Amino acid sequence: MKVNITPFVIDRYEEIYKLWMSCKNMGFNNVDDTEEGIRKLVDKNPKTCFVAEADGEVVGTVLAGNDGRRGYVYHLCVSEACRKQGIGKRLMDAMLDGMREEGISKVALVVFAYNDTANAFYEKIGFIKRDDIFYRNIALIDLERIDT
Repeated sequence: MKVNITPFVIDRYEEIYKLWMSCKNMGFNNVDDTEEGIRKLVDKNPKTCFVAEADGEVVGTVLAGNDGRRGYVYHLCVSEACRKQGIGKRLMDAMLDGMREEGISKVALVVFAYNDTANAFYEKIGFIKRDDIFYRNIALIDLERIDT
């Protein structure tokens, strides 16, 4: 299967959202992950958001951005049927190249502790686990969590 990695195109949002909902153990919400929410992210970060496509079908995505100092990965998803073929690594490599191009020197991400597949993948590609910090957040508006 030939897989192309291309910049994220919002026109394919419905297909991409369907892929996201099929990926287990990920977290989304009803505001940030809407078409408008994703459009804002992609418009501000065109060099770090990508789609993997095979035979005209979206089989993977990575969404990441930066604040000018640090990079953050928000979502990486590869279709279950297409895993173990290097697609996730290729998506991450494209994103990391974009971060380097933007002058970013460190990239962080958050993974559910129970997502063994993702945690093993990120460790394999060099992301270290930090046991010395706590992740905290606060919602400024009412958000509906959508966990897959």
